[in-house]
Amino acid sequence: MSTSRRQFLKTATCGAAAGFLSASALKLNADPLGLPIGCQTWPVRNMIAKDFPGTIKQLSAAGFQTIELCSPVGYNDSGFAGLAKYKGAELRKILSDAGVSCISSHFGIDELRKDQPRAIAWAKDVGLTQMLVPSLDGPKNPTMDDVKRAADEYNKMGEQAAKAGIQQGLHNEDFELSHVDGKRTYDVLFDLLDPRLVKFQFQVSTISEGYSAAEYFMKYPGRFISMHVQGWSSTSKKIMPVGQDTLDWKKIFSAAKTGGIKNYFVEMNLDMMKASVPYLKKLQV
Repeated sequence: MSTSRRQFLKTATCGAAAGFLSASALKLNADPLGLPIGCQTWPVRNMIAKDFPGTIKQLSAAGFQTIELCSPVGYNDSGFAGLAKYKGAELRKILSDAGVSCISSHFGIDELRKDQPRAIAWAKDVGLTQMLVPSLDGPKNPTMDDVKRAADEYNKMGEQAAKAGIQQGLHNEDFELSHVDGKRTYDVLFDLLDPRLVKFQFQVSTISEGYSAAEYFMKYPGRFISMHVQGWSSTSKKIMPVGQDTLDWKKIFSAAKTGGIKNYFVEMNLDMMKASVPYLKKLQV
């Protein structure tokens, strides 16, 4: 799973992270959707492997108020294994001391298959309310039966998470960007996944594959929970800092209200993430 994620993000330049701050902080920062600016921790995984508390302080100083983690089990070979040494209370204190919080994390679909109860217990200990998987990890050229099997499996995982008070969510990577019976697998999954049990997390950089965030938010109202934010230039065909690109961010964030977005996380290399903060602070929808 981690290898697949690295391969996909090599072209999209992405990562993972989430959370909320106090009401007073929200009032001080009238950012898009009235939500604090978040960032994914995947792009800074090498820094996290060396110094988690120090890395979180750097993200806070850059203007990020909430982060989305990656599971130390599912992403143990990607820089997050060291998080396992912290108890949930210790992780929460590190985040609080830095002025950020976290309610979301990515988990590998394989780790949920092997031991979802353990993953849920860790999530509850850390204080998470959202558990995301990067992909259902189906075949590159699936049959409809493959897609139905994957959706059925994840609906059951969503049901178990719901019993623990946690929302299960699905990112869109390799498998989700495939096609089945002449349709986008991603669209088929909206029909097959139970909207009560599974929400979606949209990867904005999939615009490079023809997937428009605004279009999907409007097409599937209330089905999304969060998004990973990357700037994208239609001229250079490259990832860019948000606000220095060609995407219509007012349109995207406006549509996000319809989509049901509850939080968003900037996810690019650290310099680009930092360069995106001033624009997001000023952007009004």
